[in-house]
Amino acid sequence: MNPTALIAEDEPLLAQALKAELAAAWPGLQIVATAGDGRSAVREALRLLPQVLFFDIRMPGLDGLGAAAELADIWPTDEAPMPQLVFVTAYDEYAARAFEAEAIDYVLKPVQPARLQKTVARLQQALAAQQQQPSPSASPAVADEALERTLAQWRQVLTAASSGSAPPAAAPSAPLRMIAASDAGGSTVRMVPVDEVLYFEAADKYLRVLTATHEYLIRTPLKQLLTQLDADTFWQVHRAVVVRSAAIESVHRDEAGKLHLTLRGRAEKIPVSRLYAHLFRAM
Repeated sequence: MNPTALIAEDEPLLAQALKAELAAAWPGLQIVATAGDGRSAVREALRLLPQVLFFDIRMPGLDGLGAAAELADIWPTDEAPMPQLVFVTAYDEYAARAFEAEAIDYVLKPVQPARLQKTVARLQQALAAQQQQPSPSASPAVADEALERTLAQWRQVLTAASSGSAPPAAAPSAPLRMIAASDAGGSTVRMVPVDEVLYFEAADKYLRVLTATHEYLIRTPLKQLLTQLDADTFWQVHRAVVVRSAAIESVHRDEAGKLHLTLRGRAEKIPVSRLYAHLFRAM
């Protein structure tokens, strides 16, 4: 059977251009659907289970980064292997450096046939290697190893895309120490020491800031905040959650195989995304 792909691009003309260039570069590839936003891309990908995803990084609502992170967590690996992921970006100079540094793939807008051919060759090689792997039922251990390799690649893709999806901002000279945040009622702004924060959680247009005894709100996107935090102190464990590593009390695996954290000073359980489960490999 011919390999299948899904294109997520919010500009119809650019989506059509990519589809046409793919038809020329890879005649055997079947484009099973196109989506105009991240939420539709997630829905269609889960319905059709394509082998390749071409995701525009910037889309309205749920962007390509968020859509990919969501799919990484909920992809039905018992039904189909996780697809190959290729991001589409308009930021050529900086994004190209970020992607090439990670030896992963991207497609520039407008589509460049020579660069697309290179991407196609890499995808064909990856899919051929995937087909040679034993089925999960025949060798669960090998299947688990293959899934972890794919997840590791997705982590690289998402990290490079996050850093390369826009021109770089000036790096802070030192990790963030204080946060100006509003209380739950929004009537008072308080200066919260970062040393007191146990975790951050993205929620709609806000970012929740949780200490042992209080909850505050800020408008800084999680992706932006991460660049201001000490990476050894705060770990991302989910596309919407960053936790203080020293506050992790225990890690639990539920009956479905999903991991959840409990933090010292907090009663709630925090989900761990499949992308970040490698942090707790002993589980």
